[in-house]
Amino acid sequence: MGSPKTHKRISTGQKDNKFGINFSEINEISNKIKKLKNINFIGLHFHIGSQITDLDVFRELAEKVNYISEKFENLGFNIEYLNLGGGLGIDYHQPDKNNIPNFEEFFEVFNSKLKKRENQSVHFELGRSIVGQCGNLLTKVLYTKKNNKTSFIIVDAGFTELMRPVLYNAYHSIENLSSNKNKRDYTIAGPICESTDLFAEKIRFPETKRGDFITIKSAGAYGEVMKSSYNLRYEMFRYYF
Repeated sequence: MGSPKTHKRISTGQKDNKFGINFSEINEISNKIKKLKNINFIGLHFHIGSQITDLDVFRELAEKVNYISEKFENLGFNIEYLNLGGGLGIDYHQPDKNNIPNFEEFFEVFNSKLKKRENQSVHFELGRSIVGQCGNLLTKVLYTKKNNKTSFIIVDAGFTELMRPVLYNAYHSIENLSSNKNKRDYTIAGPICESTDLFAEKIRFPETKRGDFITIKSAGAYGEVMKSSYNLRYEMFRYYF
């Protein structure tokens, strides 16, 4: 499989990743399966990564699935189920403009490329693409400060509420709900005693003051589920769906 063209931390389809079974081991694995009486082979499961926006990646996946399916069938296995995983990305940069991925185009890739057998059940896991744009993180400005040449906005949410920026260096669109004038460069940070507790660095953002409300968009996927009580912080009610 070629590159899934996504962030290296959320790629799962490469030979050096910890997930799955290497294609070169198929013969060995198939022989073991036949000897394990308590193992019932019912299908194949694929997952090549997350936040994939280039549909050519899924076209390649379909071709690989066809090839591997045929390989297992030639080894005497009946593939009742195909699980093609997820990975379809969302638009983190323009969430209001593109709040729903092009599911029709996505499924057409598999309708045209996948060689589905009769009575075979095909499954997808499209969690992020369905719920990613369904939630925002609402946070309040505690104070602003300037340290050397950097102007900081310190908000009451931190990486305890949204870990993706610090964990993956992920981008989220951020909006000041209380102001939209006099843009300048800001770094938006949480209150946790960690220099990595940042949501955005040196972005153009409206002039901001204590008490302003800020929304961090596209937090419906991996926001609530990855929150933590690190530094004895406990989530209250910041996520709005």
